[in-house]
Order: sequence, then C-alpha cells, then structure tokens
Amino acid sequence: MSDCGCHAEANTAAERRILWIALALNAAMAVIGSIAGWWAQSTGLLADALDMLSDATAYAIGLTAIGRSAVFKQRAAGLSGSLLLLLGIGVLVEVGRRALYGSEPIGVPIIATALLSLAVNLFVLRLLRPFRSGEVHLRATWIFTRADVVANVGVLVSGVLILATGWRYPDLVVGALIGLYVCKEALEILSEARDAGGSASPPAERS
Repeated sequence: MSDCGCHAEANTAAERRILWIALALNAAMAVIGSIAGWWAQSTGLLADALDMLSDATAYAIGLTAIGRSAVFKQRAAGLSGSLLLLLGIGVLVEVGRRALYGSEPIGVPIIATALLSLAVNLFVLRLLRPFRSGEVHLRATWIFTRADVVANVGVLVSGVLILATGWRYPDLVVGALIGLYVCKEALEILSEARDAGGSASPPAERS
C-alpha cells in the first residue's frame, strides 16, 4: 500500500523533537533570566524570564496535543493563551509595584542576559518556522517565540540605556511594554483558538 501513514508519523516525530528542544532551551533560559533579573533588579529581565517559562509550558501543552483531536488542539491553544494573558497582567502589576517602591537595575548583566536570550530565541524561532502556518496549537508556539524575540530586543535596549544614563526608567518602560505585548499576543492566540473551535464544531442538526 502506498498510504501507510509513515509520512504522518514522520511529521509527528519531527514536531515532537522540535518542541522538546524548544521546551528545554526555554526552561533553561527562564531559570537563568530569573536569577539574573533578581540580581540585576530588572523588571524587564524578570518579565522576559516569566515569558520564557510560559513558553516552556506552552511547548509542553503542544507536545500533549500532537496526534490528538482538533477539539483537544483548540483547547490546548486556548489554555496557552490564557496562561500568557495571566503572565502579561502579572508583569504589569510587578512594574507598577517597582515604580512605587523603587529599584536600581544594573546595566551589564541585563545586556549580557538579553543577548543570550535573544540568541536562544532566534534559534528556536528558526526551528519553529514550519509551524508559522500550521495547526492552531503549533502556531501558538511560534507566536510565543516571536513575542520573546521582540521582548529580548526591548530588554537589550533598556540595558544599554541604563548603562549609559544610570536611569532606572528604561527598565520599567520596557517591562511595561513587554507586559502589554504579551497580553496582545495572548489575545491573538485566544482569538485563533476560538475561530478554530468554531470551524471544528460539527454542524447543527436540522429540524
């Protein structure tokens, strides 16, 4: 038989391998970014680290969705979007707290960590490129990583400004922008999941 399902199995194995690599790299950078953000008193780094932790969770959800039904995949994407939205709101709350109580971010570790995170996310984004137009649960992982690249660039710019001027405000501004951008990406994922759920629903019975 010409159609033995081998091609589908190969695609599934490739998807799993890519998602496992992305999960491991994001989990590692979430730990590194959290430690660096705490030490450097950087809201931007902490926001970026939490974003990467959320990405690792999304990749784990994506792994569980591979080979499952369209409804399961739609729900997985919806869960990913909900987690990302909560993260974005949490980042904005933390920015407000630091704006009120103060912080003294350190430029050099912010720049170094942002460069490392950017390199990792560009690599992961390249791995996930085939998912850009894929099923909703896989496209969600690509959207997550695209948001990370934007966040990394923002943190890098804030680190340079802090190092050059000594001001703490670039870190707060970038942290707030990351939070807002994360919320925007979350709403995009939730919208796509909702649309996918509508198209996957069986037609209503006629009376």
